[in-house]
Amino acid sequence: MVSQRPRLAKRKRVSVGIGSGYDAGVLEIHVGQPDGADYVQIAPEGELDAYSVAQFREAFVEVGEHGRLVVNLSGVQFMDSAGLGALIGGIRKIRDNDGAISVFCDRATITRLLHTTGFDRIVPVCDTLDEAVAALDA
Repeated sequence: MVSQRPRLAKRKRVSVGIGSGYDAGVLEIHVGQPDGADYVQIAPEGELDAYSVAQFREAFVEVGEHGRLVVNLSGVQFMDSAGLGALIGGIRKIRDNDGAISVFCDRATITRLLHTTGFDRIVPVCDTLDEAVAALDA
């Protein structure tokens, strides 16, 4: 299987360590524009929950002016309602600026969450990165 991990020309990495010891939650957020691409990608990795959601919201503020955004959730192992709320808030920010947004997620548990909550009715949720990029034009 080919890795869908983002390869970004401009990269910002935010690490959030939550707690300490074995149960410490960690979220890294990669933000940037892949080489030669006409879109920006936000790619969180780790747990997207109430403890780490502030940095995820900040990533949307950072790219809010860009007209085309793919949110790559392939590195998210867990997302709670706070993470879902931040994602919806980010979508609003992008759309308020007349931007296009899509989500790539190849993790069954996260995809099931997005479908069960009806999230996929407000923004395209795609199984591959290529489909998510194509959905920006739909």
